[in-house]
Amino acid sequence: MSLVTQLRSERAALNASIQALAKIETGGGALTAEQLTQFADLEAQFNALTDRLARAETAERLAAATAVPLNESAQGITSPPAGRIEGPYSAKPVAGAKMAQMVRLLAAAQGNQHQAAQLAKSGGYGGDIEMALSTVTPGAGGVLVPENFASEVIEALRPTSIMRSMGVTSLPLNNGNLTMPRITGNTVVTYIGTEQDIPLTGMTFGDTKLSAKKAAALVPVSNDLLRMSGVNQRVDQLVANDLTVSMGLSEDLHFIRSDGDNGLAPKGARYWALAQNLVTAPDVANLTLEKIDLFLGGMMLRVETANVQMKSCGWLMAPRTIRWLQSLRDGNGNKAYPEIEQGMLKGYKVGLSNQIPVNLGENGDESEIYFVNFADCMIGEDMDLVIDFSKEASYKDASGNMISTFQRDQTLVRVIAKHDFGPRHVESIVVGIKVKWGAGM
Repeated sequence: MSLVTQLRSERAALNASIQALAKIETGGGALTAEQLTQFADLEAQFNALTDRLARAETAERLAAATAVPLNESAQGITSPPAGRIEGPYSAKPVAGAKMAQMVRLLAAAQGNQHQAAQLAKSGGYGGDIEMALSTVTPGAGGVLVPENFASEVIEALRPTSIMRSMGVTSLPLNNGNLTMPRITGNTVVTYIGTEQDIPLTGMTFGDTKLSAKKAAALVPVSNDLLRMSGVNQRVDQLVANDLTVSMGLSEDLHFIRSDGDNGLAPKGARYWALAQNLVTAPDVANLTLEKIDLFLGGMMLRVETANVQMKSCGWLMAPRTIRWLQSLRDGNGNKAYPEIEQGMLKGYKVGLSNQIPVNLGENGDESEIYFVNFADCMIGEDMDLVIDFSKEASYKDASGNMISTFQRDQTLVRVIAKHDFGPRHVESIVVGIKVKWGAGM
């Protein structure tokens, strides 16, 4: 048995264990604390095994591509060399490479799955790509990506999406739904005297319910890249980057401050926050370093007093805000927050996103700051990822200009994913509002 086959078998066994736990909740039950810990451990093992499998498959493909036949004919010696991976990236697996290769082949075949499978076979892409293209099924007008490829894309999203990179927990949405029980009120333990009755106490419970919401991203890809034949990790990296960046921006836009659009979209952290956890920032008039520090500390205090574990907390803000804080100096001319250079603020990691607007408020000069316990936040994933292609469609760029893919020699790739976002404890989210700091920068 080859290493690749063995790893696939081990991953299938892990997946079976994960699905067994997930079925408990699907059937209306609730996972115990021990089962939740087991689920997290299995997920970590599954992700690690997926990475290891990708490396083993790359090594196997490289070995096959560079193998020398025992009986070389004159034609074999003088014919053009087969496509192979060279350069500094050859030993490093590309995150999302299989998805990128699938996109390239389907785009080159104009969505024809059979033709794309033949291109995979002749181009040396590997049996797994050819098999996937031969067995994929249509969905939402496009092609339904195999689950293992979808998992690869989600892993590639982790460093791209700010919310994911901050440590949000990812869970599968079986049948498109997930209900996670949460404690809304704790028991109270008291001391009593001799022969006194023990007072009644109890816990109150609530649910965080996640249901699949459809998200779509349009990714224009150069036809020059798509036309490149054979396996080329640099090209695959460019295509994979285009896909993951577009999907990551779409996720952050909704996971941070979407109002839910009446249930059509995920509700973001801004609208999960309790009313008392929306804190107005001190105005720029008569602003002092002491007021700024008290405000930031007050945001942290609201999470601490809610008995939230602080191990996975962090900040989210617009780049304008952090650059203004970085420029602050104390009375001696020293930086007020020198740890910003290391991506930290008051001991916690900072995530920057342009999806946090800086044009809020009546005068269009306000922004927001978030302090969140990200371990309490969940992304429910539906693994049905759908891709579709068009060489004739048009799209709007970031400036709102209409762009023709035909005129630009591009192929427009549409990626459709289904997921939802929500916290286990709404007390874990604090939002600083009406932040005008740095508006004049």
